[in-house]
Amino acid sequence: MHPVITAHELAALLAGPQPPTVADVRWALTGPPGRLDYQLGHLPGAVFFDVDTDLAGPPGPGGRHPLPYPAALQATLRAAGISAATTVVAYDAADGSVAARLWWLLRWAGHSAVAVLDGGISAWRAAGLPVTTEVPQPQAGTITVRSGGMPVLDARQAATLARDGVLLDARAAPRYRGETEPVDPRAGHIPGARNAPVHELTDAQGRWLPPIRLRQLARRWGVAGADVGAYCGSGINACALVLGLELAALTTPQRPAALYVGSWSQWCTDPHRPVATGPDPG
Repeated sequence: MHPVITAHELAALLAGPQPPTVADVRWALTGPPGRLDYQLGHLPGAVFFDVDTDLAGPPGPGGRHPLPYPAALQATLRAAGISAATTVVAYDAADGSVAARLWWLLRWAGHSAVAVLDGGISAWRAAGLPVTTEVPQPQAGTITVRSGGMPVLDARQAATLARDGVLLDARAAPRYRGETEPVDPRAGHIPGARNAPVHELTDAQGRWLPPIRLRQLARRWGVAGADVGAYCGSGINACALVLGLELAALTTPQRPAALYVGSWSQWCTDPHRPVATGPDPG
């Protein structure tokens, strides 16, 4: 299926004979917890996924948001009612940069029937569609997680790609330049990485740019083919770069961009790893 869906398209699917599972993955780096927003109102039938605990493993040497253990992810997805034939639509507050984590994770788990709601819950409300505070009780699903469906990078591979290929840093420019670092112990970026702020993928309403504009943007970042990787603070927002490159047709579902899951939260904790600062890749 197409990886991005509009509010009206989702509403039509929900009214059809085989409605998708809708996933609320609202989350913000510095809080408050997304569950509070979910409790105040969410899409009808939406199940809440906690980014920190449902879509990531325990923080540690692998970074702040390492991949969840396959068995734990499988239990989470089954509890949400997801089976092999289930279509899943993920949404966040607006721009898809968090919802893309579930899109990427399901693809990594071998489940391709997943999309991101264009514009998130903001677009849903703007279309005059209803929200609810009712919490669903889905029937348990039967999905089997088969990990490895999306390429990942470790720190060594990320360094090699930054030197020999294209490694994109999805964080905002001040964090990339090393001018500020709100959560991690060192500021800066992986030497050779190019800044590709994830917020540039969408318009002022948080809706994805047309493919032609995404291609122009990606080429400005130096992307010319499929040999590209992405990272961010902890492997959440960089998933939107992976999705954006696919929307731009610069990568394909068969050959997507790779994700450095540990991202900056892993890289910067090793004092032997070099750090670059300033606007240039370094």
